Amino acid sequence: MTEQAVVEQPLYDEIPSLDLADFTSGDPERKARFVQELGRAFNQIGFVAIKNHGLTDEMTQRLYAAVKEFFSAPDAVKQKYEHPELNGQRGYVGKGKETAKGFKVADLKEFYHIGQPEPVGDMPANVFPDEYPAFGENTLSTYRTLENAGRTLLRAIALYLKLPEDYFEDKVQNGDSILRALHYFPLDPNVVPDGAVRAAAHGDINLITLLMGASADGLQVLRRDGKWIPITALPDQVIVNVGDMLDRLTNHKLKSTIHQVVNPPRELMNTSRYSIPFFMHPRGSMDLTCLESCVDAEHPKLYTDMTAGEFLDERLRELGLKKA
Repeated sequence: MTEQAVVEQPLYDEIPSLDLADFTSGDPERKARFVQELGRAFNQIGFVAIKNHGLTDEMTQRLYAAVKEFFSAPDAVKQKYEHPELNGQRGYVGKGKETAKGFKVADLKEFYHIGQPEPVGDMPANVFPDEYPAFGENTLSTYRTLENAGRTLLRAIALYLKLPEDYFEDKVQNGDSILRALHYFPLDPNVVPDGAVRAAAHGDINLITLLMGASADGLQVLRRDGKWIPITALPDQVIVNVGDMLDRLTNHKLKSTIHQVVNPPRELMNTSRYSIPFFMHPRGSMDLTCLESCVDAEHPKLYTDMTAGEFLDERLRELGLKKA
């Protein structure tokens, strides 16, 4: 039986916690153990909590302060930085603009996208609010830190898949990664549209997502037995999950797990929730054809061949961010 077929593991009541320092320690035994534990978690539930990722408490506090300051601005100020022609890939995206795949009601959120600090080729430049210089400074420093952590995690994933350790490196160098500053705005329980939630059930588009602790509860992960379990990062952790691109590449060996952000209890609906995920994307030219090592008689090929750029384009249309 292949390793991919060994799935009868105990169901997780909470996601596993790992230390990235084990992988970078220089100790072969610690490194190998980290690789196997990360791979097992991504095979079973698709989520893991990681510490020693490079973000400090001070960086996180400065970032959240800058993000909250921007989202407290009047709508007229925020809308100055909304550029529909960029298909939601840079700058501000207003309320009611994104609808999860398969849903008809828009998510109850607004957000801001930051891309590569030094764009190359036809990659769009970042758009930053002139009124809030701390926003650009802190989002860019966080982008660089989480991108570095993401590249390290992809090295571990490559080893788990028995690929060269640097397999992903040239694919994510100057990739289409996005830092998303999210504001789940206060809600009036008497006027929330039927079926509307802060973030409807979805899988992420990218290779992996790194998510620092949010300002409030609400994130839930769908376990493979159909039970939703709550996820909360400790102050020194980031939550890392498999995205749909990595799921496609590995023929569902590594699982892009469905997750959602539910509305708060009625007595807390008038409060905001802030969250800042980093979506690790490769270059658009990356081939997402299922790895031959992940396809066999017991695991037939699940996905059609396409590039990362083609897949991203398809998903942006499904989300309503790209119209033409």
